[in-house]
Amino acid sequence: MNAPRPDVLQRRRQILDAADEVFCEHGVHAPLELVVERAGLGRATLYRNFPDRRALLAALLDRALQALEQCARDSAARPDGLFVLIRDLAEHTAVCAPLADYWRSVGRADPLVEQAHQRIMDSLMPLLRQAIAAGLCRADVGERDIAIVVDMLAVCLRGGDEQERRSLAADSARLVAQALEAPGRAGGRRPQTVQAATA
Repeated sequence: MNAPRPDVLQRRRQILDAADEVFCEHGVHAPLELVVERAGLGRATLYRNFPDRRALLAALLDRALQALEQCARDSAARPDGLFVLIRDLAEHTAVCAPLADYWRSVGRADPLVEQAHQRIMDSLMPLLRQAIAAGLCRADVGERDIAIVVDMLAVCLRGGDEQERRSLAADSARLVAQALEAPGRAGGRRPQTVQAATA
């Protein structure tokens, strides 16, 4: 199968960038005409790439997960990569609150939501094992605990605006990091890398 032409990929990126902005500003039920206007493209181009709203939302979800997976790869060599990724996940939830809230409302039974959850866990678990091996994370933290952490980060959605949600995201990531720390580290001086990841 031939790869899409660069101009086709560029138009798709334009639509996704526009949809990301519009949905974050006006909610996921904003008129798709706003997306068309923001992208500077025709309505036919939108529907040629994304036949309906769910297809557009699914593409935004996939793009966010790809970014998270890239962050996980970039953090793979860092003992504190787990804390870096948790901070990144919390911040993304805060910035894209309407999108995150939409997928939470859909429910875990939805195949797309279940796949997204699995991709998040697949990114976090190797970093968890690495943090435990480096003595930065408690040895008794397991997959169920990390799944709970992912769900807890949704507290960022309670902020009234993006600035407040960003502040809540930073606080949430910091508190989660402190809870996951290996015994003897909480309340003491943490390694510089962990401090940087949770500041």
